[in-house]
Formats: sequence, structure tokens, C-alpha cells
Amino acid sequence: MMSTMSERLRSVVGQLAIRPGDRVLEIGCGQGVAATMVCQLLSTGTLTAIDRSTKMIEAATRRNAEYVASGRAEFLIASLEDMNLGDRRFDLVFAVRVGLFHRDPARAQALLEPWLAPDARVLSFYDVPV
Repeated sequence: MMSTMSERLRSVVGQLAIRPGDRVLEIGCGQGVAATMVCQLLSTGTLTAIDRSTKMIEAATRRNAEYVASGRAEFLIASLEDMNLGDRRFDLVFAVRVGLFHRDPARAQALLEPWLAPDARVLSFYDVPV
């Protein structure tokens, strides 16, 4: 089960076309599995990941402790609707199975707008479980 999820996330991360210097925002990071894969592809770039679940953020932070310690990754308890990311700007934003992107993509885009760098890419993935 977990390996299927990992494979699926590997496929998602592959489609992100991450560049080594990208500033990446992940919405709804869960336990931080995709975050690990993203961090492995970054050299000067950074990952900010949010999830509304404290438990998930704690798990993701533990899983990615080395990236957090090195300053490459940060995990924040927040939802898309209430995140306050200060002056951070992102080159790439992605979400896996975040309902708002499918129910109301225009609203999701509007919520992201303040945090997007020029020419930012926003990618959302939603696969129906088999």
C-alpha cells in the first residue's frame, strides 16, 4: 500500500520538472513523502510545505529532519485558506489531492496569487483511489 503511494508520488514529483534552485510550496504535504523527493532534487532551492494537521506536520518534519536542519525545508501548520507566508515567493506550487483545487480552482489560484513569483508554475494532481 505504502509503496503504491510512494510510486504515485514519485510520478507526481517527476511531472513537476523541478529545477535545482526552485522555491517550492507544497499544499497538503501529509507525512512529507513527496517533500523528501522534492528536497532530493533541490540544491540552492527550498521547500515550504503546509498541512492543516499538526500530526502530519510533526511526521513530515521528523521524516525530513536533515532537510529542515540544513534550512532546505520547512513544514508549517496551515491551510491554503489561512496561510501567511510573509514575504516568501514561490516558483512552483503543487498540491496532491487537495479538494479546493478541484471544487473551486479559481479560488485556489486566487488564494495562491500573493505568494507566486513571476512565471510561477502551479500544478495540482487528483487521482481517484482504485
